Amino acid sequence: MKQFKEIETLYKENFTFLCLVSFQITKDREAAKDIVQDFFIYFWNKHQNTTINKSFRAYGAKAIKNLSLQYVEKIKRIDVEKGDLSIPEYEDIINLEKKDDSKIAAVLKLLDLLPEARRNIFISHVVNDLSYSEIAETYNISINTVKTQMKRSYAFIREKANGNTLLVLLLLLFNKS
Repeated sequence: MKQFKEIETLYKENFTFLCLVSFQITKDREAAKDIVQDFFIYFWNKHQNTTINKSFRAYGAKAIKNLSLQYVEKIKRIDVEKGDLSIPEYEDIINLEKKDDSKIAAVLKLLDLLPEARRNIFISHVVNDLSYSEIAETYNISINTVKTQMKRSYAFIREKANGNTLLVLLLLLFNKS
């Protein structure tokens, strides 16, 4: 039971971050979530035989990057077989990934500046794709409170991004609207 709680804590603390890492590579929100969930299932099954030299976050990010790159390669192979897509060089994917790491860090830094309750509401909607009513029910608050917190979150992010539209666009990529 203790191991379950430890892994559950790792999941709660790192799920959003790892989804962002995967999304940067896959450009597919649902695929990113699936990859992260599959990683945690694998980790659950192998955690006793796994040695982590650095932090779990670093270990997870590296694993998610690799799994996401494998996913992209698999999708491209399927598309090429159909004749729909030409494959970019593997190095191009890695170069794009390196450029986007600073954006991920900037987005995470902004999210960490939000008050915890507001951040949880924002992540629930933008990353986890919950509706306002689902969020209201989850946190036992009114829908108007959710709307207000979302409005304040977006205003805060726009203000702190200091006109950096790429940063704002990155966040909006997660948004379904």
